[in-house]
Amino acid sequence: MPTFAALRLVLALALAAASAGCALDAPPTAADLRADVLPQAALPATFALGRGDAAPVRDSWLASFNDPALVSLVNEALLHNADLQVAAARVEQATGYVRVAHGALLPSLGLAGVGGGKSGGSGGLDGVFLNASLELDVWGRLRYGQAAAQAQADAVAADYAYARQSIAATVAKAWFLAIEAGLQRSIAQDALVSAQTMLRLAQERLRIGNGNAQAEAQARANVGSYQDVVQQVTLAREQAVRALELLLGRYPSAELAIATQLAAMPAPVPVGMPSELLERRPDMIAAERRVAAAFNRVGEAKAARLPRISLTAGGSTVSSDLIVLKNAGDPIWSVGANLVAPIYKGGALQAQVEISTAEQKQAVAEYARAGQKAFGEVEGALSAEAILRERGNILATTVRASEDALSLAQTQYRVGSADLRAVEQSQLSLYSLKTARLRVQTEQLAQRVNLYLALGGDFDQAPPAAGP
Repeated sequence: MPTFAALRLVLALALAAASAGCALDAPPTAADLRADVLPQAALPATFALGRGDAAPVRDSWLASFNDPALVSLVNEALLHNADLQVAAARVEQATGYVRVAHGALLPSLGLAGVGGGKSGGSGGLDGVFLNASLELDVWGRLRYGQAAAQAQADAVAADYAYARQSIAATVAKAWFLAIEAGLQRSIAQDALVSAQTMLRLAQERLRIGNGNAQAEAQARANVGSYQDVVQQVTLAREQAVRALELLLGRYPSAELAIATQLAAMPAPVPVGMPSELLERRPDMIAAERRVAAAFNRVGEAKAARLPRISLTAGGSTVSSDLIVLKNAGDPIWSVGANLVAPIYKGGALQAQVEISTAEQKQAVAEYARAGQKAFGEVEGALSAEAILRERGNILATTVRASEDALSLAQTQYRVGSADLRAVEQSQLSLYSLKTARLRVQTEQLAQRVNLYLALGGDFDQAPPAAGP
């Protein structure tokens, strides 16, 4: 059949034969995994501290803080953060591996030419050789490989989605921490001003003979202590700002403008149901896809022990100025088949099956570990939020009482009915309480971010796809 149509017909028949191979076994579903690897985690209808709010988890959590500056910083980090760029590059690599695996299922075509003069190395022969081959995926080895590559690509894409959420959460918490550091410095500066006022009063009382040198020295030491505290919190603020700048991909110069007030605590959010968590969080989706990839690699390794059947077809035309060739110039066509059966490879093929099986067990165990971690993170964030809310109420009341106590102590010192030690103790107590209250307020915001991340809620509605 001396035409290219014959070659196309052979290839079409080969493709049809390949598609008629054995069906692939399906990997376990997320529901199967949950039932098999988390048998001791009998999922309740609601989270233990979820306030019974099982409404669906909402996205766009970043907007709930009503902070345009924070939104701008998160967008900047998504464009320039180096860790996120690494994750995006991994998505591109995984997509390329899928294309490579898919290409193995298609025919391979090759074209070769030879030519030369009378003194050339070809002996005066001129010719064109066309060949095609296709491995018939009878046992599913190539299709298992393609399925494994696709599952791995899905896992990497889910990793990228989780990396985006993690970067947004990390930027938000770093922003809150930098604001807190500035506010802590303001508290320390206020305490320093108060200590300096008491020093001036002690010096004045000593000057007019109504005081003593010990009280004046004690007041000077108190001022020095708060000056040291101001320096400490100034350093802490600069370090917090530099950490945030690094997240944004900027040079860490500690020059980023920071807000002077923390965002208001958003209203409570719906937390959904525990049974939905494993199918909503991107890191859990990635873990499930890795189980599927490992499952398909086991099938690929098992199929590699069986014979490989390939169809081949080729055509050639050869001419010569020196040699008289029979049927010169007429194309010559050939069609054939190859069968290669592995007989002995030193146990390497069986060892690969065992390796792939162990990798599947590892992927399943990692899925179980990730699931337990996910439940723990949600319950932990809910518990922390509840306790911090109570602590905030307690500290707010205690700060007001401590302010009253300091005011009374200062008044008593001015009129001479109390010594400076009582004032300093009241001042130190107030400073500690204000610092603790501010720390609780920041931690409340951070735990809300942790809760959003643990629930798998996205910070925006339509995250862009990774890669070009």
